[in-house]
Amino acid sequence: MKSLEEYVRNINDFPKKGIIYRDVTTVLSDADGLKLAIDSMQKLLENTEFDVIVAPESRGFIFGMPLAYNMNKAFVPVRKKGKLPAETISEDYDLEYGSATLEIHKDAIRPGQKVVIIDDLVATGGTLQAIIKLVERLGGQVVKICSLIELVDLNARELLKGYEIGSCIEFKGE
Repeated sequence: MKSLEEYVRNINDFPKKGIIYRDVTTVLSDADGLKLAIDSMQKLLENTEFDVIVAPESRGFIFGMPLAYNMNKAFVPVRKKGKLPAETISEDYDLEYGSATLEIHKDAIRPGQKVVIIDDLVATGGTLQAIIKLVERLGGQVVKICSLIELVDLNARELLKGYEIGSCIEFKGE
């Protein structure tokens, strides 16, 4: 069986020159790669006590849902503004090329619940920081952040200092 890194496709100069895009679709499109990814992420959570998995659309859903199912935990989606049907709270955050807003249902997290945030990629940490703020505003406690890939040179750990981060694969560069 291949290593998890071998399932990730690298695309040079996307979305701009000098960037190596780490494409997870090649992990997902291979049954062995997908199983290895989910099993590897689940292993990151082996000794973590938590109540609920929170994940942003869309790639966070891909990894968060099977983990929630496998571990018999609740799953809470975080979505782009205007996509959730019930009452929400929102958080604005900066992107490389602008800004965006994330929302979570106002009743999705109960005070005191221990939360794990799952996403496909940790890059600059801006999206994760926005999700942390949403969870904490609802009274939840973020106990761990897990991702398939972390781009270590973008220093998300500095922005997310004080939160435990687990990644299956670490890549250098942007």
